[in-house]
Amino acid sequence: MRAPIGFRISNRRKSLKISQAGLARLVGISPSYLNLIENNKRDIGGALLNRVATQLEIDVDELAGRTEQKLLQDLEEAFADPIVESLPFRPDERRDLVAQYPASAAALARLHRAYTDAVSNADAYADRLRSDPLLSQLLHQILSGVTAIRSSAEILEDVTDLDDAERQRFLNAIRRGSITLSDVARNLIGQFDTSSEISRNVSPAREIDDMIIERQNYFPDLEDVADSLRLEVARIGPFNVATLAALLEDKFGVVVVFGGPADDPGFPGQYQFDSQTRRMWFQGATTLATRKFQLARLFGELAAADAINQTMQSAVLSTSTARRFASRAIGSYLAGAMVFPYERVLADAEASAYDIDYLGQVYSASFEQVAHRLVTLRRPGHEGVPFGFLRSDPAGRLTKHFPLPGLLLPNSGHACPLWAIYGAFRTPEALLRQVVRFSDGSRYLFLARTVQHRTAAFREQIVASSVMLACDVLHADRTIYASGLDLNDHSADIPVGPSCRLCTRRDCASRQEETLSSDIAASPTRAPLLPSAFTLGDHH
Repeated sequence: MRAPIGFRISNRRKSLKISQAGLARLVGISPSYLNLIENNKRDIGGALLNRVATQLEIDVDELAGRTEQKLLQDLEEAFADPIVESLPFRPDERRDLVAQYPASAAALARLHRAYTDAVSNADAYADRLRSDPLLSQLLHQILSGVTAIRSSAEILEDVTDLDDAERQRFLNAIRRGSITLSDVARNLIGQFDTSSEISRNVSPAREIDDMIIERQNYFPDLEDVADSLRLEVARIGPFNVATLAALLEDKFGVVVVFGGPADDPGFPGQYQFDSQTRRMWFQGATTLATRKFQLARLFGELAAADAINQTMQSAVLSTSTARRFASRAIGSYLAGAMVFPYERVLADAEASAYDIDYLGQVYSASFEQVAHRLVTLRRPGHEGVPFGFLRSDPAGRLTKHFPLPGLLLPNSGHACPLWAIYGAFRTPEALLRQVVRFSDGSRYLFLARTVQHRTAAFREQIVASSVMLACDVLHADRTIYASGLDLNDHSADIPVGPSCRLCTRRDCASRQEETLSSDIAASPTRAPLLPSAFTLGDHH
């Protein structure tokens, strides 16, 4: 669902008392074409959108309504919830609500988020009670303790001829049982607290999303700090593993070790930093790209701790889990800004038409590292192609994402099975591209490729994932990946949705779940061969 950019252009133009013909002449298009744009009958993006924003003296993000795009997506998910999806909503009700009453729309989105978090907590408690053997054992201990105390108390009450020694023995039994019962109850409460903390994993991820969207995934203060740190490295030598390792040892007493056993034998990662021993360990199989990036990240976290803390303090992070996730994300952002200096990487990206493999060779970086950096090229007035980012594990679960306004991404779970991020697993190490079209008519260029860690031993399992970049098709011609594609040929588009439960397409052979919306006819592929009347529980 797109924000009404054309109406914004028209309203802004009229408020500045600029004629339609005058604005068309200033931006280099015909008045008739501008008329189509203002009536939302033609898409606008890329360089033309920037020219219009400049002539109307308005920020391009405000003109494009990117904040509203996110709010529209949140309402789309809220209105598809089974509790309210049967209500007779008008087709444009969400758009009108966001346009006319944005605060009320934001309130509804926040309430839905709080509701889903509460349901998640309740489900976690229920699952824990059903399946956790430790909780089951604790409950049995409580029941046994209560039974024993009750038995002793009944004896004291019913048996009147007990001597003092026997009575004291039963009183001591009750006392011991009470102490034990109290300890077991504390353990039980501790387990519930742990379960509650674990069950809130959805909230931290959303808080990180909000922080990223609010900043447009661009942190100018961190960019400035990264430039200063890069210059500090340059005074010692070239920006590589050897120089970073020497600087870390000289300035912070950090010893960098490649290969051999980790400090924690049970640690499953490819690298590990022990803050007590000041030892940075890398598995012998790690690539040079991984070593350089993680050493830059460690150097940034040690040398610019104040800048990282300031960035975190300016964000709304309600839990320790969210703060931990945010700290990692900010440290990685700082490392990316050091490895890929903004001005240089943007110039190289534009010159190479955003060729990710080429940029990886120039900066000795991995595909995923380059993709991460391209997403952050959002400096106002000096922006790169606006990309969204997704990463999936082989099971299809989304493990990381940087939202793109206008593109409806599931907050958790799985996306549409037709997306390139899943198809890439069928062609390892080869880049897969596709032009997709959503049911609202929006079109995107998807680029996906699998990445995997090197294994250190024969018995070690390969850790693979799929990384995808997405951009509005309006920007596709700025990239090398549009070569050979007829972007005006809509018949070649792949019809997709955000996920099965949020998708309205009924003729999709890849559908695995029914849609949450009840005002759409049931899928004929999920009906019995022999028509029957099913009324109990059906919507009317």
